Amino acid sequence: MKETLESLEEYATEVIYDRKKGFGAGVLRVFLRGLSGIWCGLVSLRLYLYRERVMREHNLGCLVISIGNITVGGTGKTPVVEMFARALRDAGRNVAILSRGYKSKKSKKLPFKERVKNRLTGKTVMDPPRVVSDGNEVMLDSAVSGDEPYMLASNLDGVVVLVDKDRVKSGGYAIREHGIDTILLDDGLQYLRLRHRLDIILVDSMAPFGTGRLLPRGTLREPETSLKRAHYIFLTKCRPGESNDALIEQIRKYNRTAEIIACRHAPCYLQHVYSEERLPLEALKGIYVGTMSGIATPETFENSLTRLGANVEARRRYTDHHRYTEQEVLTFINQCVDRDLAMIVTTEKDAVRLPDIESSEVPIYYLRVEIEILSGQETWRECIERICLSQSVEAVNRLFT
Repeated sequence: MKETLESLEEYATEVIYDRKKGFGAGVLRVFLRGLSGIWCGLVSLRLYLYRERVMREHNLGCLVISIGNITVGGTGKTPVVEMFARALRDAGRNVAILSRGYKSKKSKKLPFKERVKNRLTGKTVMDPPRVVSDGNEVMLDSAVSGDEPYMLASNLDGVVVLVDKDRVKSGGYAIREHGIDTILLDDGLQYLRLRHRLDIILVDSMAPFGTGRLLPRGTLREPETSLKRAHYIFLTKCRPGESNDALIEQIRKYNRTAEIIACRHAPCYLQHVYSEERLPLEALKGIYVGTMSGIATPETFENSLTRLGANVEARRRYTDHHRYTEQEVLTFINQCVDRDLAMIVTTEKDAVRLPDIESSEVPIYYLRVEIEILSGQETWRECIERICLSQSVEAVNRLFT
């Protein structure tokens, strides 16, 4: 069943990106174009109802910052969320990250009889959110929490990470149980039930508006005009020395006031997946490697290895958020052994989804990346100062000295 669903997802992706040719793909694209018109109407109606307060947002009484995008996947959101959480934590805020836990295991439902009984008696049973991290320790694995929440929890001491589709409920839980004063909504632009104080929108500089078409024909969740809701816009995956003026001019058609910050996902080091071993990036120069990835834009990852001097000789790509089986990993290891490759390199997001392997003839590393601000450093500092107005100015100053 899992293989069938992933095959369908892969086929749909090929159709959406116009890589799949043939009569069947053409007919499907026409059908999807019609559905995109319906989607556009529904999105516009929903935004209108919230704007006119027909549908009401909830206010939890604490600072809520949304970090999201108008496209499906591929903007490199998780490292930006991590950067924000770390900066706010270090400046004295008590931070929680709320995620919906995309493609995590679903919580078990109450038995049918229990649900009927509760409905008839008017009893409301609210399951607590899944606590991935209480700020002191990671409490769930990546299968239960989802790969991105687990990755954030693993990298952020002192930050609470919660998973629940109902982020009004998980936000309230974070405030009651953990004394949170700042909430980061991971992928929160479309989550309108909870009032946002600040909207941070990420735009991939390599594909700013995805395929240029709305779901399901394209990769846009909302029309480009939704950029007007942003207070800050982060241009991700920028290249040092290259101008972003043309892209900024496009963005200014939709939002003339948002502060714009250009950044890149800077490679830092190679971390062995199954041990504490860490290698510098220079270890990639001139060697032959294989890559495994289950992310939205594998080309970006593979090209980054090439720019670091590696020769990518074998590639294994899966659908986004793919959870690897032991057999898949062992099969690829054997292929790399046959080709005498020095190592296998994957992404940090993929690393948390890899099964435990007792031994491997080819070592497996993930490429650790962090956000580097290329332009707009002062704007970034002002953004943190704006959020931390009630905190010590000295704490904020220490972050940037």
